[in-house]
Amino acid sequence: IAVHQQMEYLHQILDQVRTEAGKVIIGQRDALDQALITILAGGHALVEGVPGIAKTMLVRTLAHLLGCEFQRVQFTHDLAPKSITGTHIYNEQAGVYELVKGPLFSGFLLADEINRAPAITQAALLQAMQERRVTIDRQTYALSPNFCVFATQNPVESVGVYPLPEAQKDRFLLKIVMGYPSQDEEQLLAARTLTRDAPEILLDLGIVQPLLTEERLVQLREALSGITVPKTILRYIVELVRVTRNHTSVKVGAGPRATQALVLTSRAHAALSGRTEVGAEDVRAMALPCLEHRLILKPDFEEKGLTCAETVHHVVSSVPTP
Repeated sequence: IAVHQQMEYLHQILDQVRTEAGKVIIGQRDALDQALITILAGGHALVEGVPGIAKTMLVRTLAHLLGCEFQRVQFTHDLAPKSITGTHIYNEQAGVYELVKGPLFSGFLLADEINRAPAITQAALLQAMQERRVTIDRQTYALSPNFCVFATQNPVESVGVYPLPEAQKDRFLLKIVMGYPSQDEEQLLAARTLTRDAPEILLDLGIVQPLLTEERLVQLREALSGITVPKTILRYIVELVRVTRNHTSVKVGAGPRATQALVLTSRAHAALSGRTEVGAEDVRAMALPCLEHRLILKPDFEEKGLTCAETVHHVVSSVPTP
C-alpha cells in the first residue's frame, strides 16, 4: 500500500509540474517531459535548438517549480575555469581566504553554447557533472545533490565553436531537441507577448508558484525505486545498445553508459506516464534521446546524408519487442 501511495504521489506531483510549466512554456511538450526525466534520473542533458526557442525559459521554469536555484553562464572562448567554479578571495579584516562560490554551486546550471568554451573550462565542468564535486585551489567541495547541467548547442553555428569530444557527450544522459513551435502555438505566443501572461512576466511576478523544495526533490527521485524493471526489458535494453555497435552505418556505437542511461530514463518515463512497471514503450520512447548523441557514423554514410537519428530508428525497428 505504501508503495502504491508513493507512486500516486509521484505521478500527481509530476502532473502538477507539467501543468504549471505549460502556463509558461508554450508547446515543447516532448522537451519538457525529457527535461523532467533528466532531472528525475539524476543526469544532465544537451539541449539543441536555434536561438529564441525557449531553451533558457524551459530550464528556468523547471528550476523555479522544483524549488532549486538557477544559474545561467554564457560560455565563450575566453571563459576561465574559476568563472564557473569560483575562487578564494583574501579577506583582510578576518585575515583568511574565503570562498566566493561560482555558478556550479547551484541546483540547475544552464551552460549556454557549451561548445564555445576551451578544454580547460570543459574539464572543470566535467568533474562537477560526473562527481557532483568541484576542486578549487586543491580543496574539494560538494555540490547540491540536485545539481543538474543543461548545456545548449546552436545547431546552425559553426564559427568559433569546438565540437564536443565523444567522451564528454557520453556524460550527458539525454539529448533534447527543441524545434520550432506550431503556427497555433506561435500565434498564442504573439498574443500573450503584449499581456501580463507573457512567459517572462509570469515567472518574474511569481504567479507560477514552486511545487517542491530541494529536499523533496531528492525524495521524489528516491521514490522511483518503487517502479520495477522486468528482466525481459533489461535484456531488450542491452540488445538495443549492443546492436548499435554492429550496425553497418556506425563507426563507434553506444557504450555501457548508454545502457545505464536507457534503464534510468525508461524508468523515469514510466513514472511520468503513471505506470509502476517499465514497458517496451518506455524504452522505445527514450531510445532516440539516449542514443543519438552517442553514435559516430562512418564517413561514407554521412556523405550520403544518413543521420544518427535515422540510424537509431532503424536499430529500434530491427530489434524484436519483448
